[in-house]
Amino acid sequence: MNKQSFKVSTADPSAIGLFGLAIVTLVASSQKMGITTGTSLVIPWAIFLGAFAQLFACIHDAKKENVFGTTAFGAYAFFWFGVGFTWLIQNGVFGQKMVETADTKQLGFAFLGYLIFTLVMTIGAVETTKVLFSIFVLIDFLFVGLTLSTLGIATESMHHLAAYSELAISILSFYGFAANVLNSHFKYEFLPLGKPFGIFIKK
Repeated sequence: MNKQSFKVSTADPSAIGLFGLAIVTLVASSQKMGITTGTSLVIPWAIFLGAFAQLFACIHDAKKENVFGTTAFGAYAFFWFGVGFTWLIQNGVFGQKMVETADTKQLGFAFLGYLIFTLVMTIGAVETTKVLFSIFVLIDFLFVGLTLSTLGIATESMHHLAAYSELAISILSFYGFAANVLNSHFKYEFLPLGKPFGIFIKK
């Protein structure tokens, strides 16, 4: 008996991943800009929208054999898991001793690692869409601001850089989410995402 292989087709998960990114960066940037205070009510959005929504997109991109999407959504999902748990520690959920012994400069090195990661992904994003490339450039600026401000270098100006970069990420991510949903739903380019630059991959 001949065995037949069936390939399961899945919808592009980019829209839900970008929506998760848009929501969490909108809420988090409001705190960085001083519009809201504290992180207690940012935590649920970090965990469920920043982390789980992007992890969902990561898993489904893996099924589509999209290495770039899998890596990007997966890495940023785990970033938001880490940030969420960091805020839980700082808010004393795991005890006062962990609050007192926390060295926030360790976060600076985590942010530096993610800056390096994002720079690599920005190179790859050159051959996706111009909207996605722009989001990655803004994430680069976000991590520059987070890294330097957390390490105590030009703290105030770098904090502002991080805050406004994060807000811009949210706005562009909302656009990217809308374009992915509506273009797919209407079966034509309702909202343009911008063609790849064609620098590394020649058509």
